[in-house]
Amino acid sequence: MAATRLIAMHQNKGKSIGQCLKARTDYAKNGEKTDHGELISSYACDKETVDQEFLLAKQEYYRITGRKPHGDIIAYQIRQSFKPGEITPEEANKVGYETAMRFTKGNHAFIVATHIDRAHIHNHVIFNSTNLDCDRKFRDSWFIALALQKLSDQICLEHALSVITPRKPSERNSRCPYHRESFRSVLCENIDRILEEHPKDFNSFLGKLQEAGYESKTGRHYAIRGPGQKRFIRFRSLGEGYTEEDIRKRIAGEMEFSADEQRYKNGKFRKRRSDRSGSHTGYTSRGFDLLIDINKKMQQGKGKGYERWAKVYNVKQVSKALLFLQEHEIRDYEELSKRADDSAAKFHALSDAIKEKEKQLAKIASLKMQIINYVKTKETYAAYRKSGYSKEFLEEHRQEIMLHKAAKEAFNQSGGKKLPSVKALSAQYAQVLAEKKKLYEEYRLVRKEMMDYQIAKRDIDDFLKIDQEQKAENREKSKSKIR
Repeated sequence: MAATRLIAMHQNKGKSIGQCLKARTDYAKNGEKTDHGELISSYACDKETVDQEFLLAKQEYYRITGRKPHGDIIAYQIRQSFKPGEITPEEANKVGYETAMRFTKGNHAFIVATHIDRAHIHNHVIFNSTNLDCDRKFRDSWFIALALQKLSDQICLEHALSVITPRKPSERNSRCPYHRESFRSVLCENIDRILEEHPKDFNSFLGKLQEAGYESKTGRHYAIRGPGQKRFIRFRSLGEGYTEEDIRKRIAGEMEFSADEQRYKNGKFRKRRSDRSGSHTGYTSRGFDLLIDINKKMQQGKGKGYERWAKVYNVKQVSKALLFLQEHEIRDYEELSKRADDSAAKFHALSDAIKEKEKQLAKIASLKMQIINYVKTKETYAAYRKSGYSKEFLEEHRQEIMLHKAAKEAFNQSGGKKLPSVKALSAQYAQVLAEKKKLYEEYRLVRKEMMDYQIAKRDIDDFLKIDQEQKAENREKSKSKIR
């Protein structure tokens, strides 16, 4: 899969929105990086005039709504980096276009520029912060980066690209693609962009940083603070390629440093040998990586057989299943089966517990009603006894007398135990009801978990079944050729 990040693009200090949009889009459309513009695609705008169209949309937004934009975000960029040698530039552009379309839901104009000037291919997707109707702005949030990464992962899986395992968020400076871009990461992005402009010296470099909205502080070590930051960040704390000494070397051409390649290393592509077992049961062997193996099978099918396989089975369903396995760190079929069974067992146990609580509630409600009926009809039944069980009295007060008898019968069935008060029964009912509600909250979560595991297991089972059928078909063809 691709290492993907969402970057908010701000208006630089001392420059107009139009100038900033032109600078950012021109960098993305650089002909030397995009095969002379052949690897640029766009949606709801022309790639040649994209900056002007974005600016017009913002002016129209102000005219329609009368609201001035809050903050200085003029556009958003999706950076999508792929494993070296795994994808063609044309397919990378297609993946970037599909990611942007599904992420923005077709509500924002965008361009997709695929860069091929590095060891690996990567996309620069820039979409307007103002929507096509010019009446709303894109809403950023803390979890939007996670949603984008998951969407990108699924699309990459649908295109049979390799599986990437993100670093743990606890690792320092990991810049994990599953988490929001930090101030340090954004600063590194801006440093790379400025160095691409080839400043003549370090002071010129600092000047361009200030134009980008950063303020610098001199002392024993240079430090930088950007928009929204409370503290200064020292260059020496940014790591290899971003210390003051390394930046000076990069400006002087004394240091070769691939920023994109360095970032790409943050997503560790794991390779494990797949199991050679030919039977379905072979997927339960130790050390077997189900996620990687199925991903490899999808990649191997990229030839003529891939189209045939895609017709037999829904690629999107398998991609969702693989993404589910990755998110839950399931690496073999045995573990998937165990979790599916455990979730089902937990679901049924909770279901039985809820049914038991419902029985208790019904029993308490019935007993409470019988006590109330007994008290309400007690005097009427006493008068019935005094009348010598008169038939006329019975006909006149039949309903009350029947209720009284039914209540007495219910009390007799309780074994002659002392009956609780209505107040005590109400308190007991409230307690059982609270227990049922608590169980039901867990029940809903467990039901969803069970369904997710069952669907994932079903999809994987179907995939493996089709894989075995194809292998059997290939064996039969081989035998027929030998004959």
